[in-house]
Amino acid sequence: MTEPKATSLAVHKLAFLDANALSIPVYQVLKQDGTLYKGAAKPDMDEATARRIYDNMVYIRVLDERMIAAQRQGRISFYMTCIGEEAAIIASAVAIDDQDMVFAQYREQGALRARGFTTEQFMNQNFSNEMDLGKGRQMPIHYGSNALHYMTISSPLATQIPQATGYAYAQKIRKTGQITICYFGEGAASEGDFHAGMNMAAVHGAPVIFFCRNNGYAISTPSDEQFKGDGIASRGVGYGMRTIRVDGNDTLAVYQATAEARRYALEHSKPVLIEAMTYRLGAHSTSDDPTGYRSKEEEAVWAMQDPVLRFKHWMVKNGWWSDEEEKAVYSKYRDDILSQLKVSEKIPAPQLEEMFTDVYDKMPQHLIEQYEALKAHVQQYPDVYPKTSGRLDA
Repeated sequence: MTEPKATSLAVHKLAFLDANALSIPVYQVLKQDGTLYKGAAKPDMDEATARRIYDNMVYIRVLDERMIAAQRQGRISFYMTCIGEEAAIIASAVAIDDQDMVFAQYREQGALRARGFTTEQFMNQNFSNEMDLGKGRQMPIHYGSNALHYMTISSPLATQIPQATGYAYAQKIRKTGQITICYFGEGAASEGDFHAGMNMAAVHGAPVIFFCRNNGYAISTPSDEQFKGDGIASRGVGYGMRTIRVDGNDTLAVYQATAEARRYALEHSKPVLIEAMTYRLGAHSTSDDPTGYRSKEEEAVWAMQDPVLRFKHWMVKNGWWSDEEEKAVYSKYRDDILSQLKVSEKIPAPQLEEMFTDVYDKMPQHLIEQYEALKAHVQQYPDVYPKTSGRLDA
């Protein structure tokens, strides 16, 4: 029997390590006023890329604003915003290749928009109509797009983490030249799937970027009640992978960190963990009331660190943006989104049969029987199930 291989230097004096043994800094480039921190390297971002990022930031702000209003009006059932986290999501999505795979949690609509998801597609999914790519089978904001390499979202926390590892490992075996990025919040890092996925990626060398949006709360549970230790980044070190903690409201820092993480993951076929320190300025969802667990004073402090405004200041200082453009683009997106909303909400629901298709090549007898029973039930109670709630002409 061989002796276990040493993983660290030997010492001969008893001493325990504590949380202070590893202190991970926060990488920052951009100040709130749009200037760079002293010593920060000049950003490697051209005007076209900056405009792409900011345009998507504005669009998502308007989309979130409009869909919250639609939910309050009873036009859709549920919604989740990414207000306050736009830099973390959009800058990281733009920093990777559009052919790379995205495994999202549920607050990454900015990443999908950056890849070309249209207003029509957003609206159709939120209204679960017959034009919805998911055929009405998902809650609002549970997007997915095969064409845009964006895996369909599932509600349970952290399920996407081991899935992303497996997908990235397949990319490595097939030598596709692509990587996977996996988004999740710090609350999801409390799930067992997080640890299984991280360890599997490190051991087998999967080219995946684990992107943790640490926004301070797992719904209503603050981070200091979720875990001890130095955040999520320390866990990446513990699992033996390259790790960085960035200011998640700093678009330039997020972009640079993600671009470098992608380069490393692809060249070395190894995972990277990015912890983006940010804050969700809105509620967890339309079902949440944040006043029950955080103060207005706390929210006001973080509102002063608005990532969209910070990046706008930098754009203006570079001569790449103006107040006139700002007014025009906000007006355009408000008009476009409201116009499409009015169209999509009138499109009929998917045919009832769609609830039973796409699992088997041919629908087996037991599903045919279930479908016929459901159709008879709906027809028996026409006042409860109006024709707009799934047509019966399948």
